[in-house]
Amino acid sequence: MAVSDPIADLLTRIRNGQKARFDKVDIPSSRMKTSIARILKEEGYIKNFKLIRDTKQGILRVHLKYDESREGGIAGVKRVSKPGCRVYVGHDEIPRIMNGMGIAILSTSKGLMTDRQARKEVVGGELLCSVW
Repeated sequence: MAVSDPIADLLTRIRNGQKARFDKVDIPSSRMKTSIARILKEEGYIKNFKLIRDTKQGILRVHLKYDESREGGIAGVKRVSKPGCRVYVGHDEIPRIMNGMGIAILSTSKGLMTDRQARKEVVGGELLCSVW
C-alpha cells in the first residue's frame, strides 16, 4: 500500500523504534528521507544512518541514539506541514523550537536545512517538522 505522507512515516518509525528501544529501524528510502536523516545525524539526534541498495527503492537504516540511562536522543517530534495543509514561512517567521533547544527542518530553494541554517542564509521555505 502506498504511503500518503512519507515524511510522517519516517518520523513515526523513528519515534516508535525509540520507544521500543530498538537499535535500528529500516525505512523505505528516498532522497528527502536521506536528507532528513543526514540533518538528524548532524544535530546529534540519531547515531548514524546507512543507505542499503536493493532491487526496489532501497532501504534507509537509521541507528538510534540512547544515553547511559537508555533514554532516547529524540524527546519529541512533530510533523508541521502536511499534505492536506502545507505550511510555508519566510526567513523572519521561522519558529524557535523549545527556545533554541530543538530544531525545525525546512525545505528551501537551497535544499533541506535546519532553522538556524535558514536564518543564517536568509531563506524561507516549507516547514516540514520540528524535533526536540
